Amino acid sequence: MADKEKRALSEEELQELVAASDSGARVVPGTLGMLIAGVALVWSIFQVLLASPVGLTLLPGDLINNARQIHLAFAIFLSAMAYPLWKSAPKNAVPWYDWILGVGGAALALYGYFFYEKIVGNGGLADDTDSYFALAGLIFLFIAAYRTLGPVMVVLAIVFLAYVFFGSSEVVPDQIRWAGASLRKAMSHMWITTEGVFGIALNVSTQFVFLFVLFGALLDKAGAGNYFIKMAFGALGHLRGGPAKAAVVGSAATGLISGSSIANVVTTGTFTIPLMKRVGFSSEKAGSVEVASSVNGQIMPPVMGAAAFLMVEYVGISYVEVITHAFLPAIISYIALVYIVHLEAVKNKMPTIGNKVVNLFNTILGMFGFFAGFALLCYATQYPVALITSMFPSGTSGWVLAALLGLVYIGLIYLAAQVPDLEADDPNAEVVELPEIPKIYKAGLYYLLPIIVLVYFLMIQRSSPGLSAFWATFLLFFILLTQRPLKALFRGESNLGPQFKAGVSDWTWGMIDGARNMIGIGLATATAGIIVGTVSLTGIGQVMADFVEFLSGGNLILMLIFVAILSLILGMGLPTTANYIVVSSLMVAVVVELGAQSGLVVPLIAVHLFVFYFGIMADVTPPVGLASFAAAAVSGGDAIKTGFTAFFYSLRTVALPFVFIFNTDLLLIDVTWVQGIIVFIVATIGILVFTAATMGFFLTKSRIYETVALLVVAFALFRPGFFMDYIQPPFEDIEPAAFEQAVGNATPGDTLRVVVSGPDFDTFEMKDVTLVVEVPEGEDAASRIEAMGFMVLPEEGRVYLDEPAFGAPIADDLSSFDFYGDDRVEITAVRAPVHGLPKELIFIPALLLLALVAFLQHRRKEPELEGAPA
Repeated sequence: MADKEKRALSEEELQELVAASDSGARVVPGTLGMLIAGVALVWSIFQVLLASPVGLTLLPGDLINNARQIHLAFAIFLSAMAYPLWKSAPKNAVPWYDWILGVGGAALALYGYFFYEKIVGNGGLADDTDSYFALAGLIFLFIAAYRTLGPVMVVLAIVFLAYVFFGSSEVVPDQIRWAGASLRKAMSHMWITTEGVFGIALNVSTQFVFLFVLFGALLDKAGAGNYFIKMAFGALGHLRGGPAKAAVVGSAATGLISGSSIANVVTTGTFTIPLMKRVGFSSEKAGSVEVASSVNGQIMPPVMGAAAFLMVEYVGISYVEVITHAFLPAIISYIALVYIVHLEAVKNKMPTIGNKVVNLFNTILGMFGFFAGFALLCYATQYPVALITSMFPSGTSGWVLAALLGLVYIGLIYLAAQVPDLEADDPNAEVVELPEIPKIYKAGLYYLLPIIVLVYFLMIQRSSPGLSAFWATFLLFFILLTQRPLKALFRGESNLGPQFKAGVSDWTWGMIDGARNMIGIGLATATAGIIVGTVSLTGIGQVMADFVEFLSGGNLILMLIFVAILSLILGMGLPTTANYIVVSSLMVAVVVELGAQSGLVVPLIAVHLFVFYFGIMADVTPPVGLASFAAAAVSGGDAIKTGFTAFFYSLRTVALPFVFIFNTDLLLIDVTWVQGIIVFIVATIGILVFTAATMGFFLTKSRIYETVALLVVAFALFRPGFFMDYIQPPFEDIEPAAFEQAVGNATPGDTLRVVVSGPDFDTFEMKDVTLVVEVPEGEDAASRIEAMGFMVLPEEGRVYLDEPAFGAPIADDLSSFDFYGDDRVEITAVRAPVHGLPKELIFIPALLLLALVAFLQHRRKEPELEGAPA
């Protein structure tokens, strides 16, 4: 890299960079541009109506039944309008071929809508005509995906599609060869039915994701992004390394409403990166902090880059459960990132900004109080709502609640009108004045109302994600249209008409921006459906399982590393959502099955989050990491060096998935409230200790043995059971012949681990699977065993199994066994948990070791660091 620092891009160039990635770099002026914008506006209106409670009344049934086709048609058409097909294509006009590709692709996406009756009449199968149109549709989809997502997604889909057609060829190795499919069969599966392109992923994009992306676009258009950043700087900017700490918190707040790490980098980075450089961060380190912060925004509920909604469908649990499991790792990851920034600032003795007196305790207490108060407010809303609902008939209570919400909004707008509107600050100004929270907090309190509404409907009302996002978005409509004229009214200004027109313009362009931001997600989920469809059509998933098991030698850790590397490689060319769909379709079942064979029962949600975490890391990792390139464009630093530094800062995000695979307490699975609080405290200490170890700095620069000790402490805090298992066995082995007696003696609700051995249905090789079964209520052991689903056949001291009945609790777990071969399926081991010493006792020696390291470092800590500002 040259000694001279690269030129940072201008604001206009940065916005073009974001547009090229997220919403399309082409901007067409004049009437044609307004027509294209009108199509985007219509798409948003359609999606809002689809999610609304009156959607079934206002929209014809044909439109609702074919919503996926309409969703994809809009995405293909707008991709042709917004994304140039190649670099030399015009960016201010639409060439004739793009009109053909846009209109033709939209028409082919709507083929199922136009010929719905015919397809239903054929039993959902394609005839020759259908198959040719479907093949053309795939070609148009590939072109749209190429221009929007790049070549990797298209090449991957074509490879899988080629396997569908030519998987029976002698060129294909025997291990993965299959019978092959005709054009009619393949096209029926991929385009006509809901198994391929129009499958679960595109349905999630249609039903849920669009509304959340639109919600984020409207909230940002209303001014919430600037408000969050200013509040973060007001709270943290005066601390040592304050701009970087504010960047972390600001990006976390932006990540709540944004599904794009690149947009997050540019939105917050244009202000935070120059300030970080002013206090001593290099261009690469400043960009890396912003990258790590922004990419982490995708693991932050409730949006999670659209993955949360896909997990609902794939895992089969509620949305509330998904974000509950994802919450703790995301929070402690951000806490660790703030600590990384703090250590960098202390190590390098960075100056503070401004002359504000620092009181670290008050700062931490104030931030904790704000977040705790906001969470309490969200939770407490259910009580006045329940009171009003009980006081008024069901038909009128909704109107009363809406009126009260309106009054609260007007009151908060009145407060906002008492202070000047927040303007974006210039980070390059000669004197940087940090925002003062007591003076600015009133300016945007009403931005919290849509978030409170969203959280209320999601977490308390337990409404569907789509309906929850609709009500929050509907409130944003009202805010965008009225905030300007109401502020003018309260300030005694007379320009209400122009202010209302400006509000209408904000609403319109927010709707257009939301639609343009959805183009890539819509096409990614549709194209990824081809890979999902190939897995379901060909059974390649089982082949992948055998292949991965062969590569890993049956070792679960090696297999997890293999899956992580696969996610990183695929993520270099795929959007996060598409990467998650592809890798989860191929590898999740493999991890669960191999874990069961290794005696480790891995919850499905843990594996899905594992895949997702490594998928987002691809936005950081060189040589492709798009977020790193965006940050380097802002900072003027080297993109590759920025990427490597950001990956180093993100090591805690790399470590966490491995931790929660083996310690599901981190995902708050089967823990009480008290246990959850303890897990949060211990996990936070653990991640901070791990961060200090990887940074080589705790109270002062660490020596090698201190770094090793810190890593041991972190491991003990995250996995106390690993050490406790050496002190006492976690399970008591019971002879298989005593299985019935063990079930009879157990208390209902206890769990038993039952190892089942037998021949694999596909390979006929012997394998083991570990089942965790809960002992149900029952009069005797036989009735309990029957309720579990076991069909036991005791013979000569051995317990053989017959195939469980269809729908039995363990039927799916044992479906891969061959119950009709020469080798019989049998129970080979039974283990009951030992109720001995709690594993949490390991925390005591771990914390004592931490105290020892702190004592040793404190003795040699540099005097100038004593009492330094935080």
